[in-house]
Amino acid sequence: MKSLKTVFSALLLVVVSLTATAQIQDPVHFSVNMKQVSPTEIDVVFSATIDKGWHVYSTGLPDDGPISATLTTEKADGAEAVGKLTPKGNEIKEYDKLFDMTLRYFENSVSFVQRYKITGKTYHVKGYLEYGACNDENCMPPTQVDFDYSGNGPADAPETKTVEEDMNTDTAAVAVVPTDSVQQDNSNAAIGNDLWKPVIKELQAFDGGDDSSNRSLIYIFLLGLVGGFIALFTPCVWPIIPMTVSFFLKRTKDKKRGIKDAVTYGISIVVIYVALGLIITAIFGASSLNALATNAVFNVFFFLLLVVFALSFFGWFELTLPSSWTNKVDNKASSTGGLLSIFLMAFTLSLVSFSCTGPIIGFLLVEVSTSGSILGPAIGMLGFAIALALPFTLFAMFPTWLKQAPKSGSWMNTIKVVLGFIELAFALKFLSVADLAYGWRILDREVFLSLWIVIFGLMGLYLIGKLKFRSDAGSEGAMPVPCIMLGLASLAFTVYLIPGLWGAPCKAVSAFAPPISTQDFNIYHNEVEPKFKDYEAGMAAAQAQGKPVVIDFTGFGCVNCRKMEAAVWTDPQVAGILNDDVILISLYVDDKTPLSSQIEVTENGKTRTLRTIGDKWSYLQRSKFGANAQPFYVIIDNDGNPLGGSYSYDENISHYLDFLNKGIKNYRK
Repeated sequence: MKSLKTVFSALLLVVVSLTATAQIQDPVHFSVNMKQVSPTEIDVVFSATIDKGWHVYSTGLPDDGPISATLTTEKADGAEAVGKLTPKGNEIKEYDKLFDMTLRYFENSVSFVQRYKITGKTYHVKGYLEYGACNDENCMPPTQVDFDYSGNGPADAPETKTVEEDMNTDTAAVAVVPTDSVQQDNSNAAIGNDLWKPVIKELQAFDGGDDSSNRSLIYIFLLGLVGGFIALFTPCVWPIIPMTVSFFLKRTKDKKRGIKDAVTYGISIVVIYVALGLIITAIFGASSLNALATNAVFNVFFFLLLVVFALSFFGWFELTLPSSWTNKVDNKASSTGGLLSIFLMAFTLSLVSFSCTGPIIGFLLVEVSTSGSILGPAIGMLGFAIALALPFTLFAMFPTWLKQAPKSGSWMNTIKVVLGFIELAFALKFLSVADLAYGWRILDREVFLSLWIVIFGLMGLYLIGKLKFRSDAGSEGAMPVPCIMLGLASLAFTVYLIPGLWGAPCKAVSAFAPPISTQDFNIYHNEVEPKFKDYEAGMAAAQAQGKPVVIDFTGFGCVNCRKMEAAVWTDPQVAGILNDDVILISLYVDDKTPLSSQIEVTENGKTRTLRTIGDKWSYLQRSKFGANAQPFYVIIDNDGNPLGGSYSYDENISHYLDFLNKGIKNYRK
């Protein structure tokens, strides 16, 4: 018993261990080196490793697309650039319907090479590579990688002359610009005033009290708990409970020993399923689980898997494990004693009940694996196992409750069929992810909603007794009142979805349906435009009008920023708040408009030059709020202090409304 408790305690410690996530992200790691190609040519090579789930955009994308990789030569004494910046690696091409163009990017690794021809006896080349990186939720601001190399050229080369020209970041013809004297631009930047003072600790205090990762893990645990309780009432599990409890109580005359064995049996179930969750993490790897959320191939696989599970629940076929597995484990349990015997009995339950629990476990693992949480599978299985093990323990402690428990019957088959409808509906969510990733346009929002209308409509008809399946043969008479009430609720939900075909927000399903921008026919329009695109000007207006400020750190090339604007900002309640109750300031971190004067700032002990308006807003986000990914939203008062936690990519409208309302409420205090 002690050894089993030790194992369970160790698993529990692994499951409940949480790590804090930093706002500043660093998903791309560049190194720079110079290679001598010939006596008169050198290559400046930028080599990057890219974290799982992230990608770096290639060179030469259109101006209205994401941030291309570009190289700027600031100084070229005794040398000149030859040709374009050249990317090397496994380039992926994919059509993106939000930008209406084919995007090119790299995953895992990439190299960019710029060649220079040496024209003098000595040479000095200096500049920077600028690139953009995104994942499925965030985009990085334009990030720069500096280089500075000098050396000797051929002995017969002419004397080196200093060349100074205007800056040009075109990759086809890399121009030259002097940056030897960079001066602070107080009139343009206004960096250093009270509105720029850091509020990172204050913001973290708000975020700490409303941590999204903790919320996510709690949601996963509750999802597992619900799945476990549902599994209890299936034909493969419920009839086993009284037999198992009676066995433990009758195998010994000592009632306390019987209860102890039943509790051990329940703990064994928890250990088995939590171990399954940990195995899933070990197989895929911690970082790969996060990548699954954006991987189209895996999402198509998950879609097909859930469809198979749904058809199994409908009674088309039955998923069963080989009977030899069950027989071997059962024989082993009979021939052994003590804790091992009880553990093998729990393992036998897991095998015997697979035809009913397998689809539920599969759906749960699919859902939590694509949530991006490393501990998701283990947390989900913990909730599932606790719910599954609880009745065995409680009925052993209070055996009289067994007499009051409902008897097995056709109601268990009804639960299976309803679960089939639900799994079929959620399968479409994963197909939608793949459809958006590849730009197939086979599952736009109106198609998705049409399928959900059919699925939940049929489920409603089934629950009120107007639709029968082959597995319902032999069940006659009217449906029970609880089934009829649930059926009416399903039909009401179907009616609720219908206006979505014409563009209604349908907030209850916004987290599952494709973005409203994918809808071809939309009579609903409620766009939001920011009142200001300058921080100081917007703050001055907010002071004059006595309103709080919502800062939207965004980018012209930020895909997920456009998704938030299309799916969340178009909601009537959200639009009303952003247009009337706050001052909305959108700051584009990839705005290439040059500052009237470049600005030197010291960041993390290093001197950095801010050259563009986008550089300025990106620095504001990092220095004041301690974040560097977009989209990023924060609501502040007229002195620049946060009124609530920050908000990143999450298309759940109710969450965004909570974020806005909390900030406004604190402002009015």
